[in-house]
Amino acid sequence: MIHKSAIISPKAIIANNVTIEPFSVIYDDVEIGEGSWIGPNVTIMDGARIGKNCRIFPGAVISGIPQDLKFAGEVSYAVIGDNTTIRECVTINRGTIAKGKTVVGSDCLLMAYVHVAHDCIVGNNVILVNSVGLAGEVEVDDWAILSGNTVVHQFVKIGKHVMISGGSLVRSDVPPFVTAAHEPLAYAGVNSLGLKRRNFTIEQINKIQDIYRVIFQSELNLSNAIETVKANFEDCEIKKEILSFIESSNRGLIKGYTKNH
Repeated sequence: MIHKSAIISPKAIIANNVTIEPFSVIYDDVEIGEGSWIGPNVTIMDGARIGKNCRIFPGAVISGIPQDLKFAGEVSYAVIGDNTTIRECVTINRGTIAKGKTVVGSDCLLMAYVHVAHDCIVGNNVILVNSVGLAGEVEVDDWAILSGNTVVHQFVKIGKHVMISGGSLVRSDVPPFVTAAHEPLAYAGVNSLGLKRRNFTIEQINKIQDIYRVIFQSELNLSNAIETVKANFEDCEIKKEILSFIESSNRGLIKGYTKNH
């Protein structure tokens, strides 16, 4: 159902069974997948590619031009996967020449007032709680949860299955499987509850904890800690995931928490 008060470009590609509620505006270069619901007063601008069965709530603006002074009007996109819910007043900017697109994956929940800046890459099953702000070129991997009012510095990477506490300022990379809290943001343990909910075994969780004890809770510097992990833990996907993330980090990792942190 498309309400007669919605303003929809005839050039937009709207699939079957899409609902567009009153007073929404759909620009020319837009594609919306089957079964999606576009609530009232939503603005979907050029470059939006929205998947199947998405729900976009009032006041959201999808694929607005980047808030980036180097943007020169180049063609770019904001790509949203299937089954993703975007709540009230969320803003998702399209990409720049840096990556060409901003991506939000499938089965995500972006709560009210979330901002996703240009060239961000957000994985699948991610939850961004109310008023989370992602600066340009941030990467958030699958199953991460960023609690309310968390603000993430540009170029930061956040690993899989991470839980970040509310009101955090994320200035450094956060490796997979951990919880992060405090100010400055620091390692606060392994996200054991989240991992159990996603069917990680006790043995896998224990291995993650053992690896991070070496990295964050020993007196070794990071280089020596990495070498210790390589030498003393058998190869497996968990070890590979953690070490690959750490060794590819450009901004450096969050630190381990101490009382003097």
